[in-house]
Amino acid sequence: MINGQHISVIIPVLNEELSITSVIRDIPEQVDRILVVDNGSIDKTRERSLAADAEVICEIRKGYGSACLAGIRAVRPTDIIAFIDGDYSDYPEDLKSVLKPVAEGYSDLVIGYREFLSEGKLVIPRHQMWGNRISCFLIGILHGVHYRDLGPMRAIQRSSLEKLNMKDKDFGWTAEMQIKAFRMGLRVQEVPVRYRQRTGQSKISGTVKGSIMAGYKILYWTLRLMLTSRKTNSPPSHS
Repeated sequence: MINGQHISVIIPVLNEELSITSVIRDIPEQVDRILVVDNGSIDKTRERSLAADAEVICEIRKGYGSACLAGIRAVRPTDIIAFIDGDYSDYPEDLKSVLKPVAEGYSDLVIGYREFLSEGKLVIPRHQMWGNRISCFLIGILHGVHYRDLGPMRAIQRSSLEKLNMKDKDFGWTAEMQIKAFRMGLRVQEVPVRYRQRTGQSKISGTVKGSIMAGYKILYWTLRLMLTSRKTNSPPSHS
């Protein structure tokens, strides 16, 4: 717990046997519950997650968003829900700085925006970096809110998450959440987090199909949510 707030972390995974133990090991001790959502792994992801003392549920419906939604349904009553990928590209220790503003009541949603350069070297494929930047640019142009990143590490009050009524089953999950949060008037904050090359092959940027689908779903939610009314245009704060 932080400031008396019960915290659950959801880790959506698909074939992450090489990294999941490290991710679970490095999650801060303030986290009360770690829930790994297995989205159809055919390796030893499930066994290694259980061996690392995480809870595991299975979601047979494919898609990053489907796994996240299954995790939300599975968590018991909790105050804050955080999300982190299972590929060890994020630094789980940085969850502390992501969780703190939510636990202390300053923000409803905190997004970790990633530093893509490490020791002067780019740690993600160049097309993924530019895809992320273009997506944030389009969201800014069409919705009037400037985000630095659509990164996977984030924390949100459960009550706020329920208001968002998340729908996306695939790669548009992060964009949908951030656009809806802004348009519904949630207090959104971005904090810097570290980033490194992932372990194993990416299911998104590592394939042509994954990259195309991710771009399509982000554009889909960016355009679709233009048709909904918004309560406020207060921009997210940056740390």
